Amino acid sequence: MEPEVQPQTQEVLPAEAAPQAAIAPDPITLAPEPKKFPGLRWFFIGSGGLRAGWSVLIFLILFVLFASGIGFTFVHFHLVNKNSGFTASSAFLGEMISFLAMVGAGALVALIERRRNSVLAFNLTGPRSMNHFLGGFLAGFLALSALIGGLAWGGWLHFGPIALSGTEIFKYAAVWGAAFLCVGFVEEGLFRCYLQFTLTRGINFWWALGIIGCVCLDLVMRSKGNGVWGVYIVALAGLVPCLLLQLRKAEGSGFWQAAWVTSTLFGFVHTGNGGENWIGIFAAAAIGFVFVVSVRVTGSAWWAIGCHAAWDWAETYFYGAADSGNVATGHYLSTSPAGNVLWSGGTDGPEGSVLVLGIILLLLLLLMAIYGRKKPALVSVAAIDAVA
Repeated sequence: MEPEVQPQTQEVLPAEAAPQAAIAPDPITLAPEPKKFPGLRWFFIGSGGLRAGWSVLIFLILFVLFASGIGFTFVHFHLVNKNSGFTASSAFLGEMISFLAMVGAGALVALIERRRNSVLAFNLTGPRSMNHFLGGFLAGFLALSALIGGLAWGGWLHFGPIALSGTEIFKYAAVWGAAFLCVGFVEEGLFRCYLQFTLTRGINFWWALGIIGCVCLDLVMRSKGNGVWGVYIVALAGLVPCLLLQLRKAEGSGFWQAAWVTSTLFGFVHTGNGGENWIGIFAAAAIGFVFVVSVRVTGSAWWAIGCHAAWDWAETYFYGAADSGNVATGHYLSTSPAGNVLWSGGTDGPEGSVLVLGIILLLLLLLMAIYGRKKPALVSVAAIDAVA
């Protein structure tokens, strides 16, 4: 019901006050009210288009359908084999299934949301993309090399003989490079591109807390080991800062609420890897947060994609270390852990060593030193659909 408007009585002014009263006050420009949609349409459509929750649900359904169809095709034509082990070709083809499914799902969601640049609209349209990609690649290789160097200096990692020779060095370098480029595209595409972009435009603290609460409850109910405490720690680490952002109604808080969710989820999905410990899981979530910061300061996810690909390539192929408990077939150098598992990482590999936390912090400082002096590159969001 509309409130009743009472008629205003006009006061009769003295004659000497009439000229002043005749002067019209300055007009006040009112901000346009958000467009409202009636009925069920409001449930699905907000002021910024399709609501973020429905967008994520549609994306996930499409991703599963595409991945199932493409995976069935690859198996039918004997392109993938679950028993082939951690080889360059199996890793490349396995990631290619996820990559194609992600691109297909993202393209359809972008079409539904009427985004001009299709999948590139999801945090991939920032300036100097190639420079950022190459800068991230160099940073990732140097960061992992610093970690390996620290482990070797402390006696927690030993080098063995070179495992490859001749043309095999370049062959495996190229195939593993392609495989980990796919890994970078898939994992950053899912978490720092689509999810970070979409959740930013439609999340607040309470929605973020609900999502993370469900993740932690799932781990409590069904998981025993594989570093689940790493997820709990990162979930608790973001609780107070994100609550303060909500209470203060800080501008752009949706980006950091989304960062809390995507970083926690990134640690969560790594609990499925064999040989993980809580440090490795927490490190995965922490470096996921660094990648989110890179999106903030560079304006796109290209730095994160390059850094992610180089880190995995250096760890798995170049140094031949275990990656989340997996040792690759066809690596260049040979390394093995030694001494206390807390420092060496044990079966988890260098990512399971406590030293990795210092390397991630240094990586964050390097990122901020290079890009953080400039005005933060706000992520382009076509329309804000906040539920705060």
